[in-house]
Amino acid sequence: MTYSSAERAYREVKERILGGALPGGELISEGEVAADLGTSRTPVREAFLRLEAEGWMRLYPKRGALVVPVPPGEAEHVAHARYVVETAAVRALVAQDRTALVAELRAVIESQREFATAGELDRFAALDTEFHRGAVVAAGNPLLTGFYDSLRERQRRMNSLAVQRHSGNAAKIVAEHARLADAIESGDADGFATLLVDHLSRVHQSELRGL
Repeated sequence: MTYSSAERAYREVKERILGGALPGGELISEGEVAADLGTSRTPVREAFLRLEAEGWMRLYPKRGALVVPVPPGEAEHVAHARYVVETAAVRALVAQDRTALVAELRAVIESQREFATAGELDRFAALDTEFHRGAVVAAGNPLLTGFYDSLRERQRRMNSLAVQRHSGNAAKIVAEHARLADAIESGDADGFATLLVDHLSRVHQSELRGL
């Protein structure tokens, strides 16, 4: 698919924000991005305006664009919402055949293990979202899936930040994902819920109060 220069600039800059290459608090300029992408400043300006409208950037005339940091409390709020959706999905799955889902989850875990070993942390973090989304989709409730997907970009950014804070997180995440998959396979919804609280709390360094 061929994208316009503005669309390409938008996708590239947003990918860098979500993947952690452009961390929160960093100030970047249209000229820097335009030179990097080999385009003029006009499409980059359009891309910045879209990203500002979506809340990823804050523009300062003649100074540049500030990458908006993850707001205080957002990690906890997103993790709490994910917990509600994922545990509901797994409880619905208890009465269903989970064979295909478990195979899919284990394939994702294996890919994550390979990316962790190779130090490809961006790809590792992207797969984290796919792992957790798998059970939600398998539950077959399109409303739950739609809501979960609305958290997807925030989740991706949080995952990238969590892995980058300490590369040792990757190996721990793989091990915890394996235990979550085991709980799904055995139909242990309560065990999955307990494991998920510990997993989300540790990875995102947040306290999930009331769970």
